[in-house]
This record gives sequence, structure tokens and C-alpha cells, in this order.
Amino acid sequence: MIKSILMDFNGVIIDDEAVQMQAYREVFEADGVELTEEHYYSALGMDDRTFVAAQYDRAGKKASEDRIGEIVKEKSDKWREIVSGNLPLFDGIENFIEKMSREFTLGLVSMSRRHEIDLVLEESGLGRFFETVVSADDVGNCKPDPECFRLGFQRLDAIRMANGHLPMTHDDCLVIEDSPAGIQGAVAADLLALGVANSVGADKLRKAGAGAVATDLRDWMPDSIRLLFPGN
Repeated sequence: MIKSILMDFNGVIIDDEAVQMQAYREVFEADGVELTEEHYYSALGMDDRTFVAAQYDRAGKKASEDRIGEIVKEKSDKWREIVSGNLPLFDGIENFIEKMSREFTLGLVSMSRRHEIDLVLEESGLGRFFETVVSADDVGNCKPDPECFRLGFQRLDAIRMANGHLPMTHDDCLVIEDSPAGIQGAVAADLLALGVANSVGADKLRKAGAGAVATDLRDWMPDSIRLLFPGN
């Protein structure tokens, strides 16, 4: 039976993939690196530094570690200018998170940097619903590597046990993801996965291993989760 949920951030909570892509395009332009929509969406699940290095390789260019850091910071600054004070949250996501928090222990797992996540959680007031946050700052490998999901599961399990609950099994934890790489990482961590067709089509999410796919999380209730993911 599902006892906890690990949610992705970009593409699940905040509808900012187009914002991230445009910010990167503007920064890359100075170095003559083209970023197409196909390139961007094929790289969902990467952390910023991995993504930047991959784009420069794709363009036949090399960027030093210092330059990669500069690009990531410039992108983040542009992103902050756009979203701060006018967060592009998905319609109904606040209500969904609040509903789920009443019956499940929630965590957040993202390849965004922690300062970007914190800005959104603080401005939206959603931070109070998440027991733990795993960001790119916490792990050495990006999705589809399962490291971030294993860490999220371990943290939630420890929090639950500290509150008097029995240890969880992997079938007790559901991951909600919008990218094939995220779904693959969840499955590789032996966790159940619900895909959300916000960024790519449902077929790609199912092919990646999603046990079910949602077109709109507003339609989902805790009982919907339990019905489709009954566990052992």
C-alpha cells in the first residue's frame, strides 16, 4: 500500500520548462551554441551542469568547468527574473499536494539546484507539505541514474520511522514524474512510477516504465493512487 510519494519539480509542480529553455537559449547565444526544442526536451532529467556540457559537446565545442558554472548561474538568474513573484505553477497543483499530504508522506526529488526549488516552495507556501527535498546538490549522478530516488526513499523512510511508523518497502513509495529519464530512474530504484504527460506524450512515459499515466493531476485523489498502485 502506498505510504509515501516522491514528486518531481520542473514539469510536475512548476510549469517552467519553456522558461528554462528560453533562458538557456539566451545564455548559449553568446557562445554560438544553438538549443532547439528537440535538444532541450530530449535532455529532461539532467542536472544543469551535465546539460550544459552535453549541449556544448553536441555543438562541437568545449566549455571549461568555470564557464559551465558561469552559464548555469546566468541561466538561473534569468529564470529567477521571470518566475519570481509570478510563479507558473500548474493549475490545481497546490490543491493536489495538500490532498496527498493528508494521507501520504511527501518528498521532492529534482535535478534543479536547491536555491531554485527553495524560491518556489517559499513563494508558494508549498514547502510545509514536503518532509524532504533531494536536489542536484545532494547527488553525484543525474536521472535516469536511481541515486536521487534511493536517497529520497531512504530519507522518507527514516522520517517515518522516527515518527513511530514501521519501515517501508519499495512498493510503499510512488514517484510522480514527467520525463522518461525520471521514470527510468524511479523504476531502477525499484519504486513505482506515475507519469504525468505535461512535457512528453503518454506513450513515451509508459515505454519508460510508468505504471500509469495522468493527463491532469487535478483528477487524482488519494483513493485513485491506492486503486492503481495497490502494492503487495
